[in-house]
Amino acid sequence: MSHTVEILSVGTELLLGNIVNSDAQALSRELSGLGLNVLYHSVVGDNPGRLKAAVELARSRADVLITTGGLGPTCDDLTKQTLAQCFGRQLIYHPECAEGIQCYFHRMGKEMTENNLQQAYLPEGCDVLDNAWGTAPGCAFEAEGTYVVMLPGPPSECLPMFRERAVPWLARLSEGVIRSRTLRVFGMGESAVESLLRDRMNQLTNPTLAPYAKEGEVELRITAKAATQAEADALIAPVEEEVRALLGHLVYGADVSGLEQVVLDLARERGLTLGTAESCTGGLVAKRITDVPGAASVFKGGVVSYHCEVKAGVLGVSQALLDEKGAVCAEVAQEMAQGARRVLGCDLAVSVTGVAGPDPDERGNPVGLVFTALAAPDGVWVKRLNIAGHAARRDRVRNLAANYALNLARRWLAGLEPVSRRTEGAEP
Repeated sequence: MSHTVEILSVGTELLLGNIVNSDAQALSRELSGLGLNVLYHSVVGDNPGRLKAAVELARSRADVLITTGGLGPTCDDLTKQTLAQCFGRQLIYHPECAEGIQCYFHRMGKEMTENNLQQAYLPEGCDVLDNAWGTAPGCAFEAEGTYVVMLPGPPSECLPMFRERAVPWLARLSEGVIRSRTLRVFGMGESAVESLLRDRMNQLTNPTLAPYAKEGEVELRITAKAATQAEADALIAPVEEEVRALLGHLVYGADVSGLEQVVLDLARERGLTLGTAESCTGGLVAKRITDVPGAASVFKGGVVSYHCEVKAGVLGVSQALLDEKGAVCAEVAQEMAQGARRVLGCDLAVSVTGVAGPDPDERGNPVGLVFTALAAPDGVWVKRLNIAGHAARRDRVRNLAANYALNLARRWLAGLEPVSRRTEGAEP
């Protein structure tokens, strides 16, 4: 049986345009990977009458209803109450949910107000979807031929809860097994990747191949449906091999969290240590590395040399060079990386210096001009970036610069030439 889905997003702030409805976009992508067809997106404000009407309409045209938002502790969080009425169910207190909410506040070092315990009331007979990322638990139940899943609204809770809690529950709607494998691509934009793979994607039915753009990179998700996990994996394998053959080393990993994880894994395998020197990224590269559990076994530390005095005084960048060319140039990036490697005593060091914006720097260098470098035992590699045009937002410049810095290290650790240019003499 083919199931149809409606995503009903609840929140007046969505209608007012105060926040973007990113939940619906993310859930649609996830549901397509499960083989469930999303036919409708609806948005309704925090009004019980209009919410009830939206639920009744959704029931008439889809057999899977997924709601986001309205599960919190405030008076305008009405999703559970309204859906319980629509499906003739009472709200039942769940002591284990209340305990989880209390533990969350204790863990966060915050005082819990009593209204938070309203979140522990859920429709009778439902399966509780535990929320390890916030306070509001979700729930799921089947009633009168409709499958209902309720998820919290904050994206940081909604998507992980869907993946970790709702997907196993929804698996009952799919015959057989659905498996996905996500290839991470850096160094080619989504449109170029899509153009290269378009014909193949159109030919595939099982497995399917779909691209998803992320900040500065592309995900390629291969999804297969089969009777068993082994059969699904066997369907995925040749498509993955084909994609890797087409994209080569632009594919930096499969089912990994990001470039930082791959860099750390490769460095750990080779018994090497890392360090960073950052200017315009303000410690973003170091943060991303240390976000990965176990980074301490590889990462020595980082220097945020935002001011030229720190570049010269801590990293040993030539003051004459800074006076002549300023902080944003290839030579400064090179000396920052070499200085970090020397000061931190690490095997590899990456550096970033550039203009993140919103305005050009004092020397007239444009927003989006960035230099990143890698210092290794056998040389130094420097890459010039021009993250220019209307897309040169400050956050985008910083995120892309961090990606390129990590990719320099990733390529060197994988035995590839990081960039075409190398300066000899990286040994301190």
